[in-house]
Amino acid sequence: MREKVLLIISVTVVLLGSCSTPAGEKAISVDLDSIKARGRIVAVTDFNSTNYFLYRGEPMGFHYELLKSFADYLGLELEIITENHLDHSFALLNSGKADLLAIGLTVNASRRQEVLFTDPIDETRQVLVQRKPKSWRSLSPDALEYRLVRNQLDLANLTVYVQKGSSHVERLHSLAREIGDSINIVEVPFEAETLIKNLNDGEIDYVVCDENIALVNATYYPDIDVATPVSFTQNLAWAVRKEGSEMLAGELNKWISGFRNTTSYSMLYSKYFRNSRSSHIVKSDYYTLNTGRVSQYDEMIKGFSDSINWDWRLLASLICQESRFDADVVSWAGAVGLMQIMPVTGENFGIDITSSPENNMKAGIRYINWLQSVFEPKIADSTERLNFILASYNAGPGHVLDAMKLAEKNGNDPAVWKGSVEVWLQKKSQPEYYNDTVVRNGYFRGRESVAFVAEILDRYEHYRNVIPDQPVK
Repeated sequence: MREKVLLIISVTVVLLGSCSTPAGEKAISVDLDSIKARGRIVAVTDFNSTNYFLYRGEPMGFHYELLKSFADYLGLELEIITENHLDHSFALLNSGKADLLAIGLTVNASRRQEVLFTDPIDETRQVLVQRKPKSWRSLSPDALEYRLVRNQLDLANLTVYVQKGSSHVERLHSLAREIGDSINIVEVPFEAETLIKNLNDGEIDYVVCDENIALVNATYYPDIDVATPVSFTQNLAWAVRKEGSEMLAGELNKWISGFRNTTSYSMLYSKYFRNSRSSHIVKSDYYTLNTGRVSQYDEMIKGFSDSINWDWRLLASLICQESRFDADVVSWAGAVGLMQIMPVTGENFGIDITSSPENNMKAGIRYINWLQSVFEPKIADSTERLNFILASYNAGPGHVLDAMKLAEKNGNDPAVWKGSVEVWLQKKSQPEYYNDTVVRNGYFRGRESVAFVAEILDRYEHYRNVIPDQPVK
């Protein structure tokens, strides 16, 4: 669970200095050519109910889907770093640990001194979020309006909470000067969605945030009002390092200018910002940001994961890949249940895999343990070994062992998956290779198994981004 706004310190200065590279430290230069050579782009984004989250075990979010589209456009893998503290996000960018800051950043003059903005991804304005009076449903529209802050002059002497380091701080300082009075600005290291929840719970009274986020939250907090603007419409953009990222910025702008004019962008925007179903997602037991859960079987998964020495989030990712946590699913090939166990495998272990989700999982865990015993003597590195175990869970160990032999015969390392054994597993669909004398198990179309490994590990990284290692119960 995320922290409450109960242990906060009030400050009244704009903290943007942390965005820059520390004095005496050489600026990092990693442009698009280096990123392409590496084969992946690393982006920082924040997690909340619109930008990046897990729902029913799968990653979703406006900025997440935009990032996936951009990475696909470049033909690169995507690595995401999650960070909800803006100053930390800027530090990750400027230290070279990330290539791109994929957060809806308000474009303003002070930030232009620190980063190079892309063309706008979106636009919004800043609004005041406040609670409606308890009796608001019985009030006439005029009476309700009278009870709410509608005039910016009425912000004088109010205490308003904002995310630390955000553009909202700068706007409120400007507004205080404009109205010729003081506004008690409280900066806290929490993103807007957490602040709105605390406001709804009665812990604080006023929040300023971007209107698009406020409107989404208003769909599942009916007692809040988000109709008072405190700024004009402003552009929201992504950012790259100010120096040494010009090629990346140029490619981003080329992609943004095209993508924003597509139906795909319109549908994506509507999906996250104009869809009332977002309230059902947030209230779901499997909206992971609120509950830390991905399925109804989480406790069982955690118990079984210890017996194979796996992170429970890795086992959950495997089960999600196999069955989407549906205990009753049966595949076209006859595989059954959560872990898609073949009946013959269950019989070999003396387990009725159809009798209960627990027995199905028990058979799957025994199969994984057996696969570990097959590959442990052959592959010393545990991280590498995991790739082979996952591939064998999908393909069977015989085909993976064949691919290892083909790799060795052709001068590749048989104990390395990526770029070596995964390549030869896919070549087993070609006669010249499945008829090779070192192959014992014949034809196999390995593309699905290679994708199976990649998708499980990719989802596992999303789980690690969002779900704490030791969730707070």
